[in-house]
Amino acid sequence: MLDNVTINQLRAFVAVCDQGSFSGAARKLRRAQSAISHAIKALESAFDIELFERNTRKAQLTAAGHSLLPDARAVISRTEEMKNRASSITRAGVPQVSVAIDAYFPRAHLIDCLRTLQAEFLTAVIDLRITTMQGGENLVLERICALAVTIGNVPELSPDAIERHWLCEAEMVTVSAPSHPLASILEPIPMDEFGRHVQIVVTDNQPEAEKTQQGVAGKRQWLVNDIGAKRDLLKAGLGWGHLPRHFVGEDLASGQLVELERHAWHIGSLTFMISRRRGYDLSLCESRMVELLGASHDSGPKKKGRLPAAPRSTLK
Repeated sequence: MLDNVTINQLRAFVAVCDQGSFSGAARKLRRAQSAISHAIKALESAFDIELFERNTRKAQLTAAGHSLLPDARAVISRTEEMKNRASSITRAGVPQVSVAIDAYFPRAHLIDCLRTLQAEFLTAVIDLRITTMQGGENLVLERICALAVTIGNVPELSPDAIERHWLCEAEMVTVSAPSHPLASILEPIPMDEFGRHVQIVVTDNQPEAEKTQQGVAGKRQWLVNDIGAKRDLLKAGLGWGHLPRHFVGEDLASGQLVELERHAWHIGSLTFMISRRRGYDLSLCESRMVELLGASHDSGPKKKGRLPAAPRSTLK
């Protein structure tokens, strides 16, 4: 019966193949040669096949033995991997990171962070949520996530319960499709002219979220709750809007979007904060995740402490 196959039998099988003899396998595994012979016979009985030719002086594989050898090596390799993982868990437990990431955060940088974290913490379990506006801090308050990457000008849900620290920044650009009327204006565009055209604005999809605005030029607005939808509407020529440069870099390079120069209207960088419950101690794995997230290539000079958040929850 295949259920009776043991890892020691498979080790004996591979050792005989590698050493070329039963005696060599016995020396390598530090077992009696009779024990090696017994293991091979038990394995052959379980598989109901012969693994080695019986009429040769050297240990010569049969066709069936040749076919099964890679499988035996794979099982042993996975067993060793499992043992190493279990040993790591025994030493340090299972590292866990539950984090909510705002959709505006650079996705390529996030993936690089996760790739590095996976290499450094082999047994880490990641619970990743992509959110918008106050959604991340709401998950922190509900203890679904330990951390949230939040945009700095989004109002804090509960300043008494959550603390924020500066993480990194991303440049914002004003864009439209090349077919949009604003794209034909060659000089810097004043805010009044922007206000004459539909602006695509990302708004919070949380039912109780405070709906105030920043970077809005006028009353003509279309509201969406997804940054990807905003980009699609802009590329379709249905309006203009502000987006992180990292998010539209390929669209600008390909000409699907064009950058609009503003006149006497400053739009600051997008500031990302790391949010956590007050008094919550980060694990080693969580601390490393925060360190990696904050090491964005377009981060500004590092700031200390909390950055006060103005009551604004609709993004540009």
